[in-house]
Amino acid sequence: MRYNRLGSTGLVVSELCLGTMTFGSRETRFSTIAGLDQAASTALVKQAFDAGINFIDTANIYSLGQSEEFTGRALKDLGIPRSDIIVATKATSFMGEGPNDYGASRFHLLNQVDESLERLGLDHVDLFQIHAWDPVTPVEESLRALEDIVRSGRARYVGVSNWAAWQVMKALGIADRRGFDRLACVQAYYTVAGRDLEREIVPLLESEGLGLLAWSPLAGGLLSGKYRRGDAGIEGDGRRARFDFPPVDLDRAYGLVDAMAPMAQARNCSVGRIAIAWLLHRPAVTSVILGATREDQLADNIAACDVELDAPELSTLDALSALPSEYPGWMLQGVGGYENRVSPRRQAK
Repeated sequence: MRYNRLGSTGLVVSELCLGTMTFGSRETRFSTIAGLDQAASTALVKQAFDAGINFIDTANIYSLGQSEEFTGRALKDLGIPRSDIIVATKATSFMGEGPNDYGASRFHLLNQVDESLERLGLDHVDLFQIHAWDPVTPVEESLRALEDIVRSGRARYVGVSNWAAWQVMKALGIADRRGFDRLACVQAYYTVAGRDLEREIVPLLESEGLGLLAWSPLAGGLLSGKYRRGDAGIEGDGRRARFDFPPVDLDRAYGLVDAMAPMAQARNCSVGRIAIAWLLHRPAVTSVILGATREDQLADNIAACDVELDAPELSTLDALSALPSEYPGWMLQGVGGYENRVSPRRQAK
């Protein structure tokens, strides 16, 4: 297991993160993904920790708080020292029927961090994230709430998830102007079959020194190797068959699976390992979030750490998954070379 700094912070996290959306069984929009009881959840936490994963990500909306409850109970029952585990959670989603039971308002965030801590059985989380963009609440109000959460000791670092580049940049500007804690990271959908964030978000993260937590590295199971071109639809008992999310260009995805299959065969491993290994080779990625329902699935995903793709293989996958050129990208490429106006500094003799 390798470890990376979380953005520009001094916090060090494993390059793989255990995602807990599968923990719990309460009815939500994503309940088809979940279903694990406490014992099965605890087993996955132990397996991940024993493999060197020191980072676990949950959210209040996962099984309506049950995921946090199971996570906290697992950490306690396993006796994992608090200083040895990085716990992240998120808030913004619907936690009730009232008009203030969702969003990124000060009211909601301050209430939800307290409820999350109670469910987790912790006095603080290491990373507290706004789970989605709230078009109603002023960004400054949300950031001030995050600042107060950090200053109160209830969280060590803050981040956001599923935000556009302009939204992240606006938040960074406000935080710098107001002296608030800067965002440490962005949690976003990223996979070899879905590279949309490379247009704006990845350049922003690299420019501003933010970490990237990549969710759904197998595109909802589509890149696991279970599904191939020519299949009669997405069928079977896999996660993608039960819940066709996130949206994926199937033709591109199947082309990638076809290309990854011989790479996997040569290493006697799964196609999924190759897909995760591709992400681990991306410079902007801090940690890849793994979700599993079985111990063998998690073991296979963790083994992606040992897969080293060579330059020709990376070039093949990069070419097959390349995004169509969009403005202003094609214009910027067409007028490149301005950096050559400056000569390299002469070396002192």
